[in-house]
Amino acid sequence: MRSFSPGAVLAAGCLILCVGFGARAGFGLFLQPMSLENGWGREVFSLAMAIQNLVWGALGPFAGGIADRHGAGRVVAGCGLLYVAGLVTMAFTETALALHLGSGFLIGLALSGSTFATVLAVVGRVTPPERRSAALGIATAAGSFGQFVFLPVSQLLISSFDWHVALLGLAGLAALIVPLAVFMRGRGVPHPGAQQSLGAALHEALRERGFHLLFWGYFVCGFHIAMLTVHLPSFVVDNGLKPEHGMAALALIGLFNMIGAFSAGVLGGRFSKKYLLAAIYTVRALAITLLVALPLSQPTLYAFAVIIGFLWLSTVPLTNGLVAQIFGLRYMATLTGIVFFGHQIGSFIGVWLAGWLYDRTGSYTGALAISIGLGVFAALVNLPVNEKPLAERRAAAAAA
Repeated sequence: MRSFSPGAVLAAGCLILCVGFGARAGFGLFLQPMSLENGWGREVFSLAMAIQNLVWGALGPFAGGIADRHGAGRVVAGCGLLYVAGLVTMAFTETALALHLGSGFLIGLALSGSTFATVLAVVGRVTPPERRSAALGIATAAGSFGQFVFLPVSQLLISSFDWHVALLGLAGLAALIVPLAVFMRGRGVPHPGAQQSLGAALHEALRERGFHLLFWGYFVCGFHIAMLTVHLPSFVVDNGLKPEHGMAALALIGLFNMIGAFSAGVLGGRFSKKYLLAAIYTVRALAITLLVALPLSQPTLYAFAVIIGFLWLSTVPLTNGLVAQIFGLRYMATLTGIVFFGHQIGSFIGVWLAGWLYDRTGSYTGALAISIGLGVFAALVNLPVNEKPLAERRAAAAAA
């Protein structure tokens, strides 16, 4: 089997994440036009996005397990095809059930095997240890670059044509994932711990307190990101600004997260990852507090977007890096997939709860207040994580 250089694998992984995250980053722009045309409340669309996030997270460990055992190329290619099918189904939807099937189940299934857990595991395995954290940061930043590029494209297609055409255009772009999957073939080079069984690795991880703490910290990350991705454009319009301002805010988030994610990857190779995570969640809570407390204007909105953009996906290289650092690389896709399930449970609750509270109160204030409290919780829950690799702990115990 032909092998590719670490640089080629990183470049392909960046493109896959750019397309995968870019296509879904603008789904919030479809909330109002789809709801108005079909006579839905916001909870219908919110539930579809919640299903997407939950399916993505629930099936991520299984997709990661298949990739760890048999190679990631086929997993990524198959999920690319499912992505196209989900977007086409979403484009022609006329009922809530069709929306939940297309944008909820099919796209959720597609994302489970074509995004961070699978792609970052491949990148991590082929990259030398001294450059691994930075490479994970670069790949994570590529997802945000997709958000920055795809959001204006989605808005332009919706404004120039309609939401049906916009979704078909996104389906065409998502098809690029399939040929890029060839660079994800193989399971990487052998490394320490390669003889450990998957069952033993799972048992070991579940007995480690830090694994559970990372799971719940990631839960908060998912709550924040999903809620803001889907509901920020509507929150902006509700407060007197234009849809274009909401789109611009999400694009700014994507732009500045390219810097934030890369910086987090670089810093994670030099400093304690758990303290960096605690700092990120603390500043997120402060930024959301300011968004609620200050009158919403374009400068306030864009300042919030810049701050939250630096922190948007900066948790990803740090959290994934901690999993690799503590448990090793052999089953990284599986273990990060399980931790990412926590992220997606948070995403499900965040996106659905915000829509549910809005339909009953006419405001996003309650959801934003919950987000602030969860930010503080996540900052605290990351602090007790033991960053020392389990292999080193076993060796020290044996020597003692």
